[in-house]
Amino acid sequence: MRSLVDQRFSALRFASLRIVQICLAAGVAWLIATRIVGHSEPFFAPISVVLVLGLAIEQRGRRAYEVALGVALGIAIADLIVLALGTGTWQLMLVIGLAMSAAVLSGGGVMLVNQAAISGVLVATLPAPDLADTTHRFVDALIGGGVALTANAITPVDPVRLVRRYLQPLLSRLSGTLVDIADALDHESHEEIVAALERARSLDPAVREMKIAVEAGQETISLAPTRRRKRGRVDQLAAAAEPIDLMIRNTRVLARACQRAIDLDEHIPPVVADSIRDLATSVSRLDRHLGGAPVRSTAREAALRAAAKATAALEETSNLSVSVIVGQIRSTATDLLLGLGMTNDEALNQVRSARERLGL
Repeated sequence: MRSLVDQRFSALRFASLRIVQICLAAGVAWLIATRIVGHSEPFFAPISVVLVLGLAIEQRGRRAYEVALGVALGIAIADLIVLALGTGTWQLMLVIGLAMSAAVLSGGGVMLVNQAAISGVLVATLPAPDLADTTHRFVDALIGGGVALTANAITPVDPVRLVRRYLQPLLSRLSGTLVDIADALDHESHEEIVAALERARSLDPAVREMKIAVEAGQETISLAPTRRRKRGRVDQLAAAAEPIDLMIRNTRVLARACQRAIDLDEHIPPVVADSIRDLATSVSRLDRHLGGAPVRSTAREAALRAAAKATAALEETSNLSVSVIVGQIRSTATDLLLGLGMTNDEALNQVRSARERLGL
């Protein structure tokens, strides 16, 4: 229970700057619409701010422009239709169809199309406007969108912190999954290895989120001059993203191979489980390395130790199941070395010579 509460407060601390940003931008949009433009009830000015800045953090940048345009487009079309034809079921259907069609014709992506439809529905279900209201709503949406985009540009997220937010828990879960696989081998437990395989499969959504966060971090670097000093760290994290994805795929295959070996009651040397635990250790240290800790050499040593031990297992048995498991351990170790910044040739050579290097 305490860990769950800690996670919630950690998420709140991470989002606190964004919440303050949304509050301030909504207030600025309201003041511009009321005090400068002179609108009495500029409902859509703060609403547009919330819609644009309230996006999931990885959906900012280009997508923010799509939302801002989608809001204004949907409001304009809906107001014109409701002004001319009134409200009702068929008018609502017409608003949605035209708003989405206009968004597609404008070249917008899914975000723009959906937001145009949502804004159109909102307007079409409100009391019918007069011509002045129609103009005011459209202008208010533009004001809110403009303020939100300005706020997003002058107070960009920390790109390194953004990527680390998604990368750190992913690597922690991967390390835990590898430990689960090793435990299942030690216990020769079908139930445990099935659970470990399910845990490995459940990592896929987190991998997608990590890649989106990397893309957003790189976008922030390109759009925000104040963040460009962090380009090196962001590039390092981006370079590690693909090997981490491969690592997770290999872990799934490793779990399936271990399940097959357990189900067939194959002899699996104890050193195999030890090597998988070394992989888990290397993943944990890779996480710390990507977080800025000076642990690159210990992460590399743990990966090579895993490869060396796995290779040594082939001297105890030559059954097919163990051969497949060893192959996946060596592949995962290679991916770990790639994540540490080695070239493909360097990683392959070090894994191939791991036993000689470590004297195992």
